Amino acid sequence: MNTLSFYKYQGTGNDFVLVDDRQNQLHLTQEQIAQICHRRFGIGADGFILLRSHEAYDFEMVYYNSDGRTSSMCGNGGRCIARFAADLGVPGNRYRFLAIDGAHEAEVGPATVSLKMQDVAQVSPVKGDWYLDTGSPHYVAFADAPEELEILSAARAIRNSPPYQQEGVNVNFIALRENGLYMRTYERGVEDETYSCGTGVTAAALVAHTAQSGLTQPIQVSTKGGQLSVSFEEGPKGFSNIWLRGPAEFVFKGTYRHD
Repeated sequence: MNTLSFYKYQGTGNDFVLVDDRQNQLHLTQEQIAQICHRRFGIGADGFILLRSHEAYDFEMVYYNSDGRTSSMCGNGGRCIARFAADLGVPGNRYRFLAIDGAHEAEVGPATVSLKMQDVAQVSPVKGDWYLDTGSPHYVAFADAPEELEILSAARAIRNSPPYQQEGVNVNFIALRENGLYMRTYERGVEDETYSCGTGVTAAALVAHTAQSGLTQPIQVSTKGGQLSVSFEEGPKGFSNIWLRGPAEFVFKGTYRHD
């Protein structure tokens, strides 16, 4: 049996197992990572993240979905790994790190971690709803009462439809509220509803703006796990200088035995 030292972090209820792998030596199988993330037989998490060293960046983020597969960008995971880096003593409170979709900037404050997202060139209408890529692919639909929606059946019908069946898509249902947006998210790879999704919150804010909702920036987005905010600039080439802001917190640390 081998032992793995890990740290648990969460960002508005989106929870992750993080490992300090600055020696770049840890190699786990898909099955091992899925077991670690299992909420009955493992630690339990929406995702698994390695913090690795990189000669050109403050660190590198290697992200896996809870099914053990490598995945596209995770916004809340990016904010949590920035907090993790600060807690580990990586110098400074502003970081430039590498993720699967390219370089990101992050700023760690006492209560908030801010993450700069990749530019978004296009928000595309799809059968009355919307599709865009904010580092991960997202399908966004307005709903009268997302709180009352049978989200698993509704989201899976979209996620498993022919355009998205092979690669998968994250599905978000959003509604305008007096103080911003409320949303619920179904994530591919987790294949379930999560309490929050950073790339999904970013997608929701950009869709709401595109639909001319009249929301002022920063757009406040409430999820099941808490509130995040999104600010951005719009130009002829789409959206740039996109920042996702909200809490990212250490929960506990421990050791995990694995084969």
